[in-house]
Amino acid sequence: MFLSVFDVFKIGVGPSSSHTMGPMVAAGRFLAELRDGDWPRPARAQPVALTASLHGSLAFTGLGHGSGRAVILGLSGLLPDTVDPDRMDAVVEGVERTGRVEPPGHPPYRFRPARDLVFDKQTRMPLHPNGLQFTAFDEGGALLLRRAFYSVGGGFVMCEAEMLAGDTKVAASGPAVPYPFDSAAAMLAMARQSGLSIAEMKRRNELALRSATELEHGLDRLWQAMSDCIDRGLRREGRLPGGLKVPRRARGIHERLEAARTRNVFNPLAANDWLSVFAMAVNEENAAGGRVVTAPTNGAAGVIPAVLRFYVEQVGGAERRGIHDFLLTAAAIGGIVKHRASISGAEVGCQGEVGSASAMAAAGLCAVMGGTPEQVENAAEIALEHHLGMTCDPVGGLVQVPCIERNAFGAVKAVTAASLALMGNGVHAVSLDACVETMRQTGRDMNERYKETSLGGLAVNVVEC
Repeated sequence: MFLSVFDVFKIGVGPSSSHTMGPMVAAGRFLAELRDGDWPRPARAQPVALTASLHGSLAFTGLGHGSGRAVILGLSGLLPDTVDPDRMDAVVEGVERTGRVEPPGHPPYRFRPARDLVFDKQTRMPLHPNGLQFTAFDEGGALLLRRAFYSVGGGFVMCEAEMLAGDTKVAASGPAVPYPFDSAAAMLAMARQSGLSIAEMKRRNELALRSATELEHGLDRLWQAMSDCIDRGLRREGRLPGGLKVPRRARGIHERLEAARTRNVFNPLAANDWLSVFAMAVNEENAAGGRVVTAPTNGAAGVIPAVLRFYVEQVGGAERRGIHDFLLTAAAIGGIVKHRASISGAEVGCQGEVGSASAMAAAGLCAVMGGTPEQVENAAEIALEHHLGMTCDPVGGLVQVPCIERNAFGAVKAVTAASLALMGNGVHAVSLDACVETMRQTGRDMNERYKETSLGGLAVNVVEC
């Protein structure tokens, strides 16, 4: 099993990897098949009109997550990692005004969002809670092509055939990797046999697919995007978009922390405060649709950047190699969680988003603080264990309440987990594999209302502003 660090961490836009980035990617895949795919093409029939429908969790919380906008942008030929967030509104407004999309390399297609983009809350697609369907018609209204896609978390998108085949895109496709661990137990066994750290095994796996220069520059780019997102969030103020009118708080908190540091005011809670403000800065940017990195999802995008920034700024002594080791270790844990359970809030609740992110951050921090592979695995398990059962019930379908503060708590838990693990010898009662399996089972048993539908929990007990 191999999932690249650049699959776990993707540069994209907010507010959601599964509800925003996924639909945008799915729309792009449909366009590619429409133009280049091997599907029956009636003589002289040309696609001129498109429709799209969103189902399950995408239908229930799609408006708050920007899913409809994402479909429009995707059908316009734009992708999450390259789209300019400042241009998105203009593109969407243009499609709504003209009733057509004009993706590069395609003829214009009729697409009237008010009629052709449907949030279908009645029809649940069978293979995953996040389902989408795209259709293309000719001039006479005859159906030419229909395709179903599923957004399975973290920006990963699978077509119907891939879902049915059980192809999660994490099996090695291409060169074999030297350390193909698919569980924490296998990871630890390979580490003991090789004498390598988790980060080094992950690095050698990546080098089977790309050069050392490509890997290093790619990791630099990921950390730069994370750090830039923190900085933007710390600068901006005002209210976040959506009906909740949630005010940005990161800038004000940051200013107070800086003022106290300048005056050398003792703050026994300083570590928690810095972790929290870094995480909140990212998730306020995410809620505003800004540039973020899935880590491993957008709803959990603040945890890993906050812990890594805390390590760089507050712990001190961090070098480029340490930052890379942090990201590689975190990605190794994220790959195991995704392979053996899920990182999708619509599938297993927020335990699969913030819980996974906290486990990944705890592992990364433990590793760069000198932890052994056994201690790293212990850190990840502690962090994940104390997120088990966490629901995903965003108020108003927006990635704001409780999501922004939840990332702050995930970061604090990650540092606590790493510290506890470093105080031990790596021997512990519950393995990471057992904890991941428990998360999977808990998600399976969790009531559907509490899995990113806004039909239960805080979403129905908080009066929207």
